[in-house]
Amino acid sequence: MNDIPVFAHRGASSFYLENTFSAFKKAKELGADGIELDLQISKDGILVVFHDLDLKRLAGKNRLVSQCDYKELVKYNLGPRFKRFFLQERMMSFEDVLKWANKENIALNIELKESLISKENVLKSFLHNIQLPANSHFSSFHESLLKSVKEVLPKAETAIIITKKFDWNSLGKCNYIDAIHAHRKYYKMQYLELCTAANMGIRFYSIRGNEPFLKNPHQAVIGWITDFPHKVLEAQQRKKGV
Repeated sequence: MNDIPVFAHRGASSFYLENTFSAFKKAKELGADGIELDLQISKDGILVVFHDLDLKRLAGKNRLVSQCDYKELVKYNLGPRFKRFFLQERMMSFEDVLKWANKENIALNIELKESLISKENVLKSFLHNIQLPANSHFSSFHESLLKSVKEVLPKAETAIIITKKFDWNSLGKCNYIDAIHAHRKYYKMQYLELCTAANMGIRFYSIRGNEPFLKNPHQAVIGWITDFPHKVLEAQQRKKGV
């Protein structure tokens, strides 16, 4: 048995619409240790929880999130094309989600998205007054955003989300990167040993719950990110799914 933290990807997104309170509350109900969410920014500088840069997929609007004021964003029904008007789900501010997470004492994996790059001053200003639940951390594909986090919160954990271009030999050489986030296809001994040698932890995403390595994971693994937290928890023999 092991107790490596399980983060619900955009909440329990196999049950409810991603990045919504419905998905987050379900993740908590299923026993997830934390929630992975995506952070964008509105035109008027409000941090919002939303994955896509644009509103096409989930709101049916041909506009970027960063082109809309917060008051406009929260008016849109979200969801798949033929379901959004029945779901009655709306975009949330990060501030509201953070209040809920602190109340529920559930960790957050906060992915900083591309729209924040042009407004890093807003991000830094928000971070100055932030209170995070225990075991929370920041992740991003964009190194500049992780640098911004470290400038304001030197003790906060940051994780780079790698691509196929990532130089694994660079592990441990950047003082603004504490951990690695990688797709499950990178669960290979060569990469795990490099993480160990660099004294860096690694979390894997797109975990389905049926991977053989879940029951006896490598020592470098510090987290799983999944749409199916109940299945991963069951694979770890910690809790049955609901």
